[in-house]
Amino acid sequence: MRTLPKSAKIFLFVLILTSINLIAQEKKFGIVIHGGAGRIVKENMSAEREAEYSNKLKEVLETGYKILAEGGSALDAVEAVIKLMEDSPLFNAGKGAVLTEKGVAELDASIMDGKTLSAGAVAGIKHVKSPITLARLVMEKSPHVMMISAGAEEFAKQNGLEMVDNEYFITKERWESYQRALQREEERKKTEKHGTVGAVALDKEGNIAAGTSTGGMMMKKFGRVGDAPIIGAGTYANNKTCGVSATGSGEYFIRIGVAKDISSLIEYKGMSLKNASEEVIKKVGDLGGNGGVICLDKFGNVAMPFNTEGMYRGYYINGEKPVIKMYKDE
Repeated sequence: MRTLPKSAKIFLFVLILTSINLIAQEKKFGIVIHGGAGRIVKENMSAEREAEYSNKLKEVLETGYKILAEGGSALDAVEAVIKLMEDSPLFNAGKGAVLTEKGVAELDASIMDGKTLSAGAVAGIKHVKSPITLARLVMEKSPHVMMISAGAEEFAKQNGLEMVDNEYFITKERWESYQRALQREEERKKTEKHGTVGAVALDKEGNIAAGTSTGGMMMKKFGRVGDAPIIGAGTYANNKTCGVSATGSGEYFIRIGVAKDISSLIEYKGMSLKNASEEVIKKVGDLGGNGGVICLDKFGNVAMPFNTEGMYRGYYINGEKPVIKMYKDE
């Protein structure tokens, strides 16, 4: 057998070592979250309030990261962290949701599995404590993608989910805001609309999941549904590209199909996550809408563009320190 030259042996040795190192490297995994976009400015935020948001976002990030670090699925991480935010009165999702024109809370949520492209969504929920859990049940336990209102709640009861009176979701702050909105139509325009929550996770198996949950917009008309439960608008996940969760002017996000548009730009045009997400948010702004997205791609890259004064957001990727931000110039 012919002996390889010394130079070829060295090349093969280096190649083998490089391959071993690449295999040994820990795969990227992590989570990115948002708590809504809107008029979030430091001048209007007390130190106590800022600490509340910061501490809650940190708790949410650490909870999701722990699930992933221990080998949990992206779906489990997304559901768990959104449930935490649904239970917090700081956000417009679950407890603390804004109120409709009739003074009640109507909740929407969606979740998507990037591995199978399975998805579940619910809209017009009034008594299910955790809409994101119900959305996942629709995905996994029914042949449908979206269920609404009384039918969705009947499905929740059949599956043993915790039901609550609608008053559970209504906080003092949201009720006072609703009363002001009733008194003056102009107040409705000034009402803070941020607070929708969402998460995107990438697990150790390379699977991506995304989810979004919201109370919608203050003083919304009966039957109004925004982008949060619409797959491809407010939520999208595909292992081939990325996961996206959106927050903002729902009607504009629906018209553009924001979440799917970002994925498509990556898949069909080869754009980076950063460039694709920024281009789509620019489209929203050009139409007159506002808001932002959180995105996580299959390589562990994060993008969180928005066109408002602030967005509650953060991410935690393995090998990096957790990051939490609220304001525009951070």
